[in-house]
Amino acid sequence: MLKEFKDFILKGNVLELAVAVIIAGAFGAIVASFTNDVLMPPIGMAMGDVNFTDLKYVLQPAVLDADGNVATAEVAMRYGAFLQTIIDFLIIGFVVFMVVRTYNRSQKQEEEAPAAPADDIVLLREIRDLLSMRN
Repeated sequence: MLKEFKDFILKGNVLELAVAVIIAGAFGAIVASFTNDVLMPPIGMAMGDVNFTDLKYVLQPAVLDADGNVATAEVAMRYGAFLQTIIDFLIIGFVVFMVVRTYNRSQKQEEEAPAAPADDIVLLREIRDLLSMRN
């Protein structure tokens, strides 16, 4: 069983998948930063200085004790963070779509390009043509 597991792990597809997962995690962090730090601030400013991470619907406000410390935390639906996550998803989906589209187009061009005949086939055709001209 250990040998089978080793064979499975060392296959190229598993290693490629592991690399893809790691890169996807890093790419997700980049997209999240792009959305949170670059894209959403101007959108929030255009909408009247709205910070999307602060958008929420409070279901139950926080309860404070006599000293002013939070005794019971606030319960809220944070739809602003949800909107940012949707925008992250759309950006990642668009980038993946563009990568797959480019890959598919490159594969299609390779299929459409006629294969050049091998050198020995070209040489045999020349010999055939010369022999047919002699006769």
